[in-house]
Amino acid sequence: MALYPLKFKPLFQPKIWGGRKLQSILNKPIPPGPVGESWEIYDFPPGAVADNGQWLSAAIENGPLAGWTLHDLMTSQQTALLGNIRPAPHGQFPLLVKFLDARENLSIQVHPDAKYAARHPSAHLKSEAWYIIQADPDAMMYKGLKPATTPAQFSAAIAAGDVEAYVEQIPVRAGDCHYLPSGQVHALGAGILAAEVQTPSDTTFRVFDFNRLDSSTGRPRRLHVREAMECIDFSPSPPMPPRSHVAGPFTTVTRLVASPFFVLEKVRFSQGVEEPIPYDQPAIWIMLDGEAQIQTDIHDDPTTLNAGETILLPAHMSNPRLKTKTDCIWLEATFPSEVGRD
Repeated sequence: MALYPLKFKPLFQPKIWGGRKLQSILNKPIPPGPVGESWEIYDFPPGAVADNGQWLSAAIENGPLAGWTLHDLMTSQQTALLGNIRPAPHGQFPLLVKFLDARENLSIQVHPDAKYAARHPSAHLKSEAWYIIQADPDAMMYKGLKPATTPAQFSAAIAAGDVEAYVEQIPVRAGDCHYLPSGQVHALGAGILAAEVQTPSDTTFRVFDFNRLDSSTGRPRRLHVREAMECIDFSPSPPMPPRSHVAGPFTTVTRLVASPFFVLEKVRFSQGVEEPIPYDQPAIWIMLDGEAQIQTDIHDDPTTLNAGETILLPAHMSNPRLKTKTDCIWLEATFPSEVGRD
């Protein structure tokens, strides 16, 4: 069955550190209060996020399949959706895409790698990339341990509440992109709106939460010191590779991240371009600026993509064509050619 470009209903997540930029900048219809995350594309098995025995999976909101979930497609149309890309463990769609609004610092944290996840079935590998959409003046993030930090030093720093002294603090601005592999200590800093592409996991181990109290309980949020110390990679953080660019008369593609799990690129298209979409694997577009349309042979009306929206392009579509209504910029997440294929 040929599919078509899919839009999903976002899932908004209230967070103690969240704000209102998802509404004021991305035009999301968020509920009242501090909202930290907009889950754009997600697919979680029972128990991974909620304990109600149900899959938590994004609901399609456009076209003939409106009301279906992403997991419905994973079970009934997997080849059309993924082509020869393998699903994640548990039969999940293999990526999770979010927007993050950090009004305050996120907790300083770490995510498990494959070895930890293999030893602990309730944990799931998490490697991620953050693209900075907007940043307030002097905004920064925490990324990686300072050179020569030892497990003993860091464990003592956690106990003393002195974690910040051992974590690198990096200034950020709009357009920056950072890859955060599992095992790397990190935190998004206050005043940052970011797009996040990651492996499908919600496993986070906090080591410091800036002495905040959770307003719902009046108590500090739980730390996960033992779990974090098992996961942290104390080897020197690898440098980010230089960006690479491919330019043509009407487009520029900039490689931001090439990880074992996903490739993230920034795409610029001029207004008025019309051309085929030549994929044989799924792709995710996160629209940053402009307006574009995608037409397929099975849909009379094109699918429109505007700034702040995310779309999933299935592997098998019927003659998909792109038309840019304005100058456009989007992030494109795909899969490495040598990884994750049947």
